[in-house]
Amino acid sequence: MKRLVVVLLAVKALSAASASAATRPVLWVGNNWDGTADAVDPFTFKKLAHLNIVPDKQERLAEIMLDPARQGYFLGIRQLVGEGHDQFVDDMFTSHDGRLLYVSRPSLADVAAFDLTQGGKIVWRTRVDGYRADHMAISPDGTRLLVSASTAKVVDVINTADGKIVTTIPSGDQPHESNYSRDGNRIYHASIGTVYTPTDEPSMDATKGERVFEIIDGHTYKVLKKLDMGQKLREAGYKDMSSAVRPMALSPDEHFVYFQVSFFHGFVEYDLQKDKVTRLAHLPLSDKSRNVPREQYLLDSAHHGLAMNPAGTKLCAAGTMSDYIAIVRRADFKYKLASFGTKPYWATNSGDGRYCFVSYSGDDAIAAIDYSTEAEVARVGVGDHPQRMRMGVVQVGALGIPAAKRPACVDRRSFTFKLNAGRSRVTKVEVFVNGVRKVLRRGKNIRFVTLAKLPRKRFVVRVVTTLANGSKRDSVRVYRGCTKSKPRTRTI
Repeated sequence: MKRLVVVLLAVKALSAASASAATRPVLWVGNNWDGTADAVDPFTFKKLAHLNIVPDKQERLAEIMLDPARQGYFLGIRQLVGEGHDQFVDDMFTSHDGRLLYVSRPSLADVAAFDLTQGGKIVWRTRVDGYRADHMAISPDGTRLLVSASTAKVVDVINTADGKIVTTIPSGDQPHESNYSRDGNRIYHASIGTVYTPTDEPSMDATKGERVFEIIDGHTYKVLKKLDMGQKLREAGYKDMSSAVRPMALSPDEHFVYFQVSFFHGFVEYDLQKDKVTRLAHLPLSDKSRNVPREQYLLDSAHHGLAMNPAGTKLCAAGTMSDYIAIVRRADFKYKLASFGTKPYWATNSGDGRYCFVSYSGDDAIAAIDYSTEAEVARVGVGDHPQRMRMGVVQVGALGIPAAKRPACVDRRSFTFKLNAGRSRVTKVEVFVNGVRKVLRRGKNIRFVTLAKLPRKRFVVRVVTTLANGSKRDSVRVYRGCTKSKPRTRTI
């Protein structure tokens, strides 16, 4: 009997531990100037928690003031990069189990891991190489953290278990954005050069330093390819464009990378397989920004913030100097200005890919834009100067955060279809809804087709494509609200 009681208590303890380890999704928002982070519910858009990211601020500042070199960089960051403010939060990611939040702190030149189950206690802290920490990326398995060490021309690779730097990746001047491939085998990295200098005219471009786009082995950290995107743009016929690659987004098949560059109002499409620029998306200048000299661009950023929906059909672009968010169709680069606010500075997708979240750093707010309707659906006030945002998870109960209450399925009545032509091209497409033809398009290479104002509840979509080789394909799929059947495809 005594043994049975012990077993039952053990089972109860394990059950409690398992329940406490349950996680839920959150959107983490880093408030750069006040050194805090907000956790936001990605479904209801309610703020869930507010965390101090610099609880050790006085201790760190005391250390900096005792070192003349560190003090010089600290003050330089405030004046040249922070617009007169200290930068205490840049990037952040959560551990896969939802217990830790990893944060880069630019002015403190470090990365810290916060235990969310202990109220945000710092469990490890690592000084990066040089004097400033910037953008980060986390490996798909959650074991490695890439941190751009801005002044050291390297990316530090950190073991997330203990915070130790295991190796470094060589970069150019001012390492910036890094992104892992979906399988973790590749890292796409870019350095941006000295974006804080006034030498912004094309004739003085060389003074910006070495700006590189690198493709790196995700396991050995060896640089496999180094590109000068300014040169690649010149080869494609686009002169006087910067080599500084800013935020980027990979297509779902990782065939293309889309990226913003300094001073350009729009973004670039680059074919990673053919190693060449294929298209430019030109987005509008607002009346306010039309006559602003390049020297007054915010850290050379005409645009800063880019995401792509999971279907690979639309991009979400932050028009930083023009105070808007544009949703851009990937097929033809037609766009809609979907949201407006002061100094948008980042874009990231919700976990389900339905929303593009953007930070309006000048308004101390974030906004959610629905990719389907291309409209803003929510705006949330956060801390001082929000910049980076990342989707992550937290353990239920940590910081008082409750379990997620997912909204009921929403029938959007709008769908975008990707047309699969195999090795050929689609030259004609017809789309029928419940037997009635809704779309007829002809072209040289049709890749996507969008349907709107679809029926509610159940309907049948039939897509007939004609390929360049003369063959035809017929594909039928049944939709029931938010669910859909597998397509039945045949050659006709």
